[in-house]
Amino acid sequence: MRENLVSVSSQSMAFTDCMKPTDLSAEKKGIKSRNWRNRIGFLLKINSSQSILHLMKNRSYRPTADDVNQWAQSLDKLLTHKYGKAAFCIFLKSEFCEENIEFWTACEDFRTLTSHKELASKANSIYEEFIKSEAPKEINLDFHTRNAIIQSINEPSATSFLAAQRKVYSLMENNSYPRFILSDLYKELCAAARGKGQAH
Repeated sequence: MRENLVSVSSQSMAFTDCMKPTDLSAEKKGIKSRNWRNRIGFLLKINSSQSILHLMKNRSYRPTADDVNQWAQSLDKLLTHKYGKAAFCIFLKSEFCEENIEFWTACEDFRTLTSHKELASKANSIYEEFIKSEAPKEINLDFHTRNAIIQSINEPSATSFLAAQRKVYSLMENNSYPRFILSDLYKELCAAARGKGQAH
């Protein structure tokens, strides 16, 4: 598997932004050393998405085996399921590239805004957090995409971040998502969903 990951790395610089091949053993050890419910609890403390928090506070909720199987069909199916998105966030944190899902989520929220004042405020917030040089959660964007955002930041529209969001989605779809589906975390979630009564 390591050979496959290294070949993916040579095809895409984005892989190296998330995780170096030498991090694999540490990441696997970390996943095996904690059970999946503890990692979900960890996410609750650090994830800012209110929708995930609201769902996860309902301790009786667990994904069904069908839910978890659907996550392997496409990144879109994974992200539209709140529990699946939470699990993917945990995985991205283990790869040190959670800024990708956080940016994508911020863009989804941004596109729902209608008032110009809200758009301007949120656009500035996204720019400061993810886009500007040396931003705290700077995402990997090419010069032209970043420059287009900078040009539109004073008069933002609902589509100001759309090109960047699509690039980040593609990055996750082609790099992080396939690794998530092959990960021990996903396998544990499948097993836990199949034997929900025993997963305590």
